[in-house]
Amino acid sequence: MATERQKMAAGEWYTCLDPELERLRDAARAACHAHRTRVPDGDLTPELAMLFATTGPNVMIEAPFHCAYGVNIHLGAQVYLNANCVILDTASVRIGDGTMLGPGVQMFCADHHRDPVLRREGLERALPIEIGADVWVGGGALILPGVQIGDGAIVGAGAVVTRDVAAGARVVGNPARALGSV
Repeated sequence: MATERQKMAAGEWYTCLDPELERLRDAARAACHAHRTRVPDGDLTPELAMLFATTGPNVMIEAPFHCAYGVNIHLGAQVYLNANCVILDTASVRIGDGTMLGPGVQMFCADHHRDPVLRREGLERALPIEIGADVWVGGGALILPGVQIGDGAIVGAGAVVTRDVAAGARVVGNPARALGSV
């Protein structure tokens, strides 16, 4: 029988009310706290660097930052996350080289069950998010579960991205809609 963490990694329905997952969330909270309370020096804190799945060189994450687990986050080279970014990484979150996220950008991988009784029991599934290289995500944008954003795309400030964004596209609004190419 698969553990809740294994079901989460496989994209199956799982319960987030699980002791192993709680320990992982506790570790992420501790790493985010250490990052938030450290004197800023431009480097990724050791706590976050050890928590994340992969990080390229010259990654910059402004404080405060929050993530659910951290272990599912993959950051390319020269990725920049401005202050107040939130990544709820119940699934893989991949951010490509040279991508910049404005302040308050939020990414949510968790897709909660539609049945309120099952939702109360913590039933959810995890859908990955992938953001290509050289993407610019404006402040306050929301990236929802299962979305892919292609290389060089621009997501306008405050956009709610519910669907995939093609490489080189510009999207704005709620829900985000295409304005054309960059």
